[in-house]
Amino acid sequence: MKTIFEAKREIPVKGQWDVIVVGGGTAGAIAGIAAAREGMKTLIVEAQGFLGGSATASLVTPLMSNHVDGKPLNTGIGLEVMDRLSETGDCGELWGNKGFFNWEMLKFTLEDMYLEAGGELLYHAKYSAPIMDENTITGVIVETKSGRLALMAKVVIDASGDADVAATAGAPIESGDETGKNQALSLRFSVANIDLEKFADFIESLGAQRPKIEFFHAAHVNGKEYPLTPLFKKAYEDGTLEESDGDYFQIFGVPGRPHELSFNCPRISSLTDGTDVWHLTNAQIEGRQRIRRLLNFMKKYFPGFEDSYIATIASMVGVRESRRVRGEYYLTEEDYVEARKFPDGICKNRYPIDIHSHKKGGGVNFYSHMDKNEYHEIPYRALVPLNVENLLVAGRSISASFVAESSIRIQPNCHAMGQAAGVAAALAIKEGKTVRELDGVKVRDTLRERGANL
Repeated sequence: MKTIFEAKREIPVKGQWDVIVVGGGTAGAIAGIAAAREGMKTLIVEAQGFLGGSATASLVTPLMSNHVDGKPLNTGIGLEVMDRLSETGDCGELWGNKGFFNWEMLKFTLEDMYLEAGGELLYHAKYSAPIMDENTITGVIVETKSGRLALMAKVVIDASGDADVAATAGAPIESGDETGKNQALSLRFSVANIDLEKFADFIESLGAQRPKIEFFHAAHVNGKEYPLTPLFKKAYEDGTLEESDGDYFQIFGVPGRPHELSFNCPRISSLTDGTDVWHLTNAQIEGRQRIRRLLNFMKKYFPGFEDSYIATIASMVGVRESRRVRGEYYLTEEDYVEARKFPDGICKNRYPIDIHSHKKGGGVNFYSHMDKNEYHEIPYRALVPLNVENLLVAGRSISASFVAESSIRIQPNCHAMGQAAGVAAALAIKEGKTVRELDGVKVRDTLRERGANL
């Protein structure tokens, strides 16, 4: 491949912080709140103009349930966020899961909570490179409209979702299954001006249970039989849809947004590397083409959709799995199946293994081997990457196998991992230790004191 050489240049240092969080998404926003509440001078660097990441930019709602005996396994700051949203009617609870939320109001809530904790924000800043002193990260370089900026920190938390910092700082990385193939991408959207009562009546007429309006749910997956399946088959026959449009179709209600539904689709299974800009571009283009066909299909076949229109298309592609770091502990499917617990456990999980169509024509490999009230834990060590000092990784790109990641990647777990990373960064700084030297048991104990279910 032909290359060019870029001239060396001086980059202005714009400040020194205790903790810099790269990525203000599902894990990063919570990590920032946690670190700031521990008294750390904290900066969140975020490429978008708002916090929330997958929840707000990718429209991933609702939160998937992660409960035992009707009680959430993930509490702490993540649940506090949902409680705040509930006060304004922008979050709803179904079967003990306080997970249905309004993504626009979540932007306000996360920003409010972070600023209330004393944190600083840098929006519209894209991570570019680590600043290294041998094998220790001492800051990050970001690209902005103001040029390249150098931001210094005692601890950096990689909450990019794709292990961007870890990969460029020299930590060992893997991605995809044994062949390197990643899970499917999605470009989610919402449709407004729907007569939901009329549509709910229609769903009931198909022999399904009548959906609750605020917690609407309906679905279709090719190769399986759902109440909506005959309509999809008709649409394939008359050319309204392409058959691949029905590979995965799922509808959810949205509290605080009456007459609107969100869609966990279309799913893109062709080019699925969430770290490849060409794959992401393809997902946006192919996704919009599929969304247009799906809207036409629903206006034609779904009573209540006659006057509907597309309200929102996600500004960020939904990525289920991409780079994963190799850390001090490597979480595996066996840890899940055997429900392993750890002295430095910082998160509880029992969400099923959930692998989305990462091979052409595939469906969803969705299964759980756990007993009804069982769970496994994620150890603090899985957040500590090998080879790089004073770097933590939080969210779906922690040290885990392809199969294990498909279970732990849900947002409540990412909230818990983000809080753990923020607390751990603060403890390490206060004790004058590296994050690798830090006692993970102390992290667990501190998280419990802060309201985590551990």
